[in-house]
Amino acid sequence: MAQRTFLVERRYLNLPVTNGAEKRVVRFVVDGAEVYRFDIELAEGEPDFWVYADLAPFQGTRLTAAVEGADDDALAALIQSETPVGMDDLYREKYRPQFHFTSQRGWLNDPNGLVFYDGVYHLFYQHNPYGWGWGNMHWGHAVSRDLLHWEELGDVLYPDHLGVMFSGSAVVDWQNTTGFQEGDDPPLVLIYTAAGEPYTQCLAYSTDGGETWVKYAGNPVLGNIAAGNRDPKVIWHAPSQQWVMALYLVDYDYALYGSPDLKTWRKLCDVHIGDATECPDFFELPVDGDPTNTRWVFWGANGNYALGSFDGDTFKPESEVLRYAGGGHSYAAQTWSDAPDGRRIQIAWLRGNLPGMPFNQMMAFPCELTLRTTPEGVRLYSWPVQEIESLYRQERRWQAAPLAPGENLLSTIDGDLFDLHAEIEPGAAAAINFVIRGVPLTYDVARETLAGEGVVVPLPLLDGRLSLRFLTDRVSLEIFGADGRAALPLGVLPSAEALPWRLGVEGGAALVRSLVVRELNPVWR
Repeated sequence: MAQRTFLVERRYLNLPVTNGAEKRVVRFVVDGAEVYRFDIELAEGEPDFWVYADLAPFQGTRLTAAVEGADDDALAALIQSETPVGMDDLYREKYRPQFHFTSQRGWLNDPNGLVFYDGVYHLFYQHNPYGWGWGNMHWGHAVSRDLLHWEELGDVLYPDHLGVMFSGSAVVDWQNTTGFQEGDDPPLVLIYTAAGEPYTQCLAYSTDGGETWVKYAGNPVLGNIAAGNRDPKVIWHAPSQQWVMALYLVDYDYALYGSPDLKTWRKLCDVHIGDATECPDFFELPVDGDPTNTRWVFWGANGNYALGSFDGDTFKPESEVLRYAGGGHSYAAQTWSDAPDGRRIQIAWLRGNLPGMPFNQMMAFPCELTLRTTPEGVRLYSWPVQEIESLYRQERRWQAAPLAPGENLLSTIDGDLFDLHAEIEPGAAAAINFVIRGVPLTYDVARETLAGEGVVVPLPLLDGRLSLRFLTDRVSLEIFGADGRAALPLGVLPSAEALPWRLGVEGGAALVRSLVVRELNPVWR
């Protein structure tokens, strides 16, 4: 084992990474005690990219960095600095999304701890700070005032003796049920899974509005129930004056638990939503905007959901298991607690590997959820948040434009960042074809389905019209149909072949009632 001891004089310790190199375990030791451990594909030559460890908690101490299975040459490459190394082209990298959240460095997956407080949206997320692939699960942290422009604040939950940090949620404890409050600010509380031996549920809290976080000394607050039980989603249920936790257990089993103080929990009921596993969400929404007519939504990681009622003890499904979003690119969606104006805002992990980048994976674009009555019953709808309008740069419009076979209405469109909305009367057309940033998509008029990237999504016509909205970023394409009743989110790399944009028809002419193409400004400046 190679070791190097140094005085911590600067905030960051920079480490070189080579994808595919042998993983080495790194330990930080202060005063003879191990304070931090992680694994990393430590570069032995020219690195693919640099990552960094935040040494702020250890300023002024003598720290020993020990690397298992390495020689002293590997440690010589570690660099202290006040700003991270290798950030000269930050947010300008080839595959960096320009209006979707990505972490500066390392792997990202499930959104965690979504909470709004004092004008700020907090986004936590599963994060590997030290590699391009999954592992070393921490909670990263970013904040925004508009759901568009995010400031990354660094990791707040680190692996500890109870395990690595798996998914969870966050709440504002307005009534100080936990007793954590100090001063005038109500505590913000993170509820998370410590994925050790065994998996348990734990708390961390902030008494300064989310600037600093402390793990609760009494962790875990809920012991192991079943195998890999995880991903607690906690809400406040005012009618029963209790906290309610939705928890994934094992196989296809979920359960609800209740607590007066986030520290002591009792089981309320079991829940099943088909073949869904992991990352539950649980919330109430009005139907068609009517506050006197509501349904509770129980949501699973794969987009399965059920509608029903909840009386503080039992969730009673009143619908069959339903499904939102086609394909497997979107996963583990969660909604913000305490969002203003009663909005139910959701964000998901949007899967898609980004080769050659110092970061990997992205978040989907935030959407607002509603429940609406359809001929088949009440259904969940999702639509990009209205804040996107602040990114609009310029637009082009077509109105009442006939479209015959062989014609292409999008032949003059080129670029990366767009919000495109089309309303089309199929007329005699058998199929309506799109090519959006190299991705071919076909709407089958007779079957009322949209197909693309190997996925087929049911998409009904609205009053005889096809309604589609496309959000395009450098490495993603998110499609919303029928005013948000259907969705097809895709993580896609640009085609090596520069395919032109296309809107055309087969089998007969159609009428494009409205086509609006809005170019977007990037959020990174």
